[in-house]
Amino acid sequence: MSGAAGAPGRIGAPGALWHPSPNHGDRRDGLRPGLVVLHHTAMQSAEAALERLCDATFEAPVSAHYLIAEDGRLWQLVDERARAWHAGAGSWGGRGDVNSRSIGIELANPAPNPYAEPQMARLEALLRGILARWRIPPEGVIAHSDMAPGRKTDPGPKFDWRRLARQGLSVWPDAQAAAEGDLAEDLARIGYPSDDMALALQAFRLRFRPWARGGESAADRIAARDIAARFAAGRG
Repeated sequence: MSGAAGAPGRIGAPGALWHPSPNHGDRRDGLRPGLVVLHHTAMQSAEAALERLCDATFEAPVSAHYLIAEDGRLWQLVDERARAWHAGAGSWGGRGDVNSRSIGIELANPAPNPYAEPQMARLEALLRGILARWRIPPEGVIAHSDMAPGRKTDPGPKFDWRRLARQGLSVWPDAQAAAEGDLAEDLARIGYPSDDMALALQAFRLRFRPWARGGESAADRIAARDIAARFAAGRG
């Protein structure tokens, strides 16, 4: 049954509707959230996504800590202290088991549509609370596509990362940056998996330069060097 998320003993966002999912477990090896992973649902409605995220009968059950509808409604499905099943295979900053290291937020969007204003405003408020509670730096807010290049593309090229960065809720390259670096080295410093350079560049561009095409460019190297210099993974 849904209800207020402020019940005693639960760590979560004020105002969220509590809709518990059975699909969760304990964080492994004493890990705490150091990342927030943003997803889109790729389903036709928030209600359909809510049902799926709370269904334990699927062959591969999934969940997230939060789900935000296009109109700004917010559900909490898993206590922030618990391990939700949203990230799957992948790594960030050279570390695996991203589920144990992160809080997962699903954004209702059949994809790849622009994200609605009420949804973005609710996300911003939610992120402020999460980052403060767990002392997560802005570089800890990442895309599902960042930690799983080639396997995932969400939240996609129409998500406004620059908007979050302006509020200190994520990162964005400085438009005045001019120094080039070694692209492979800098992508690894940012956190991208380094076993496939082509996929790492694809994921980097999807988030920061979704209009870019072709081979590695000076603009890629400049943007990656700036972010790596200011926001290397693990700094927080």
